[in-house]
Amino acid sequence: MALRLSQTRTLTIPISLPLRHFSSTLDDNGNSDSLPKLEPSNDAELLSQLLIHHHNPYHVMESSLQLHGITLSPNLLNQTLLRLYHSSKVALAFFHYSQFLPTATTTTTTTTYNLIIDILSKVRQFDAAWQLIIEMPQRNVVPNSTTFLILIRRLISAGLTRQAIRAFDDMNSFLDVEKAAMGDIGNANDDFCYLLDTLCKYGYVKVAVEVFNKRKCGFRVNVRMYTILIYGWCKISRIDMAERFLKEMVERGIEPNAVTYNVLLNGICRRASLHPEERFERTIRNAEKVFDEMSERGIEPDVTSFSIVLHVYSRAHKPELTLDKLKMMKEKGICPTVATYTSVVKCLSSCGRMEDAEELLREMVSNGVSPSAATYNCFFKEYRGRKDVDGALRLYRKMKEDGSCVPSMHTYNILVGTFLKLNRLEIVKEIWDDMKASGAGPDLDAYTLLIHGLCEKLKWKEACNLLVEMIEKGLLPQKVTFETLYRGLIQSDMLRTWRRLKKKLDEESITFGSEFHTYHLKPYRR
Repeated sequence: MALRLSQTRTLTIPISLPLRHFSSTLDDNGNSDSLPKLEPSNDAELLSQLLIHHHNPYHVMESSLQLHGITLSPNLLNQTLLRLYHSSKVALAFFHYSQFLPTATTTTTTTTYNLIIDILSKVRQFDAAWQLIIEMPQRNVVPNSTTFLILIRRLISAGLTRQAIRAFDDMNSFLDVEKAAMGDIGNANDDFCYLLDTLCKYGYVKVAVEVFNKRKCGFRVNVRMYTILIYGWCKISRIDMAERFLKEMVERGIEPNAVTYNVLLNGICRRASLHPEERFERTIRNAEKVFDEMSERGIEPDVTSFSIVLHVYSRAHKPELTLDKLKMMKEKGICPTVATYTSVVKCLSSCGRMEDAEELLREMVSNGVSPSAATYNCFFKEYRGRKDVDGALRLYRKMKEDGSCVPSMHTYNILVGTFLKLNRLEIVKEIWDDMKASGAGPDLDAYTLLIHGLCEKLKWKEACNLLVEMIEKGLLPQKVTFETLYRGLIQSDMLRTWRRLKKKLDEESITFGSEFHTYHLKPYRR
């Protein structure tokens, strides 16, 4: 057994995980900011790897766990579940196992239940998630609004909007009335806004409007609700409906704020087609009308307002207009943000004005605005187009030396792809090692990119090693990756290598469950 826990060792970690109110804002991956975050934990790493590699799917949990005398603290339980996030069957079995331990009453918290409910809902095991919610009061664990909002978000993301609305209606029958009165569950308006916001973010604005019109009498209708609906209409490019809701909002005596106008402005500008020139000019005219209406209401455009319009100039490849707008912002006393600067840098670099872009980068730093990974990516993409190895490598190493900005996975993937095409494998290795050391990756895209690049260069052994490595990490390769490698090995008369690789894949197939069984490879004839 590659990973073992000592029989005499007791794993205990103190925990303090305050549960914040569930925010209506999701991150880029659609995750909630109220769930516990992944933290360094050697014990959780060991335990999760043990479970992944030695879990028996026909039993509740491996008996080996009992032999090792593990003592679960709430933090260890949560951190292990986080590491099993993409292995829902193992995570659920481990959770059930934890319920039979003597310390279950103190170990399992509402946060733990919320976490396992999110893991199950992510893979659409909604019946199992509901069963856990029903079970919570029986185990003296009180569900909160976060419990239901997690489920609601996952139902909506799966397209099950009616079930999500029913779950919203069922909240009050589960939540503790006394605690609700004390404000522990949060404001009802916030939960209603969350429902509307999630529906709109996933494109179900018509459902959101239907819910709003039917239930608005039971809530204090405010500027936030209307702003969410205006955002929803803008998301599906129905600017006419967004403007109609803005008008309705004003007629009801609810004053729009800068955020409301910025949402409308973003809808007008972000998805607009800017070519030919007439479309660009029409978009700018519509944006200026929003600015005029803001001024009429005494609302000063902020940095977000200017950045949205500035981004339009950047997309239209208008470097002079972009620089003029940036200058106007500064004259009004509005300090550009990193997003503002990045839009200008992107415009300048894509138009071939690298010296001006580099000068703006220096200006950012001197003004105390730290460049983001997206800012550097603008340069790296241009260097890739120019096949400028020296420029890309110089900037990358400068980025590492400064240490003010950590490369994102997108940054690493751009660089790996660039140097692969230029056949600079020694630099690819340096970047790959840096990526691993930083903890940012590699992710599925990075592995896929490098494996396909190695296949193109007929480096089959290295590609096979990477495929095994990604599978052992719990990442399921795309079908095209299997087929590319399979075809290349057969054509290169490396059938024995393929058989060894296929055996390894079969051993690991249990990790991926039913997903892996769709990857049947037909016999290939040379």
